[in-house]
Amino acid sequence: MNVRLEVRDHVAWLTLDGPANRNALDETSAAALVEACETVDADPAVGAAVVTGAGGAFCSGADRSVLRGLSQCAADRIYDRLDALYRAFQRFGELKVPTVAAVEGAAVGAGLNLALAADVVVAADDALLVPGFAENGIHPGGGHLHLLAHKGSRQIASALGIFGERTTGARAAQLGLVWQAVPAAELAGTAHELARRVAADAPLARALKNSLRLTTSDQADWRAAIEVERARQMWSVARRNGKGPQ
Repeated sequence: MNVRLEVRDHVAWLTLDGPANRNALDETSAAALVEACETVDADPAVGAAVVTGAGGAFCSGADRSVLRGLSQCAADRIYDRLDALYRAFQRFGELKVPTVAAVEGAAVGAGLNLALAADVVVAADDALLVPGFAENGIHPGGGHLHLLAHKGSRQIASALGIFGERTTGARAAQLGLVWQAVPAAELAGTAHELARRVAADAPLARALKNSLRLTTSDQADWRAAIEVERARQMWSVARRNGKGPQ
């Protein structure tokens, strides 16, 4: 999967472009997203960033080839490969500019983590927010439960992350998990207008983001949640090994 970076009106658009597998993440595309984030932070003219997906999908999570390969790896290699995937949405969450996730189609697993790492999430009414972990025999990872609870509530984290419920963009807006849900045809325009307003004054935008981070930061809690989940996710991946849950 490719990651396209385009700047319009001082807004950086980061587009996951791998529609053949619904923009799934592997180590290469995760590294490309990290590199795009580095480029955004290094450009003082950029005042906001939007992450989205091409082809009517946001991100279907980790590429299945990665998940299959993990079950055959030694424990230390599983740790490193998971870390490479986690770094993609962690780095997006660390951007120095205000961020928006524009979610069309499905945001699954790690893809949902990426959406929730944004400061504000805007979704199409019919978008699907799918945890995709426990229902497939894998423990959530990347701080998934923490992100759900932080953006929504403990009950939302329980319903989606533990019980495997899924929700539409419209329902997620009602629950407060996303800021706004709009018809799919209006999604890009809505996200761009939201980002463009603050991005017009890039130095102020970056100052605002830094103040937000200093006054409301949960980065330490997120990092701790990643480590708590990682051990159980490694266990759940290793036990599969082609045999399913045991």
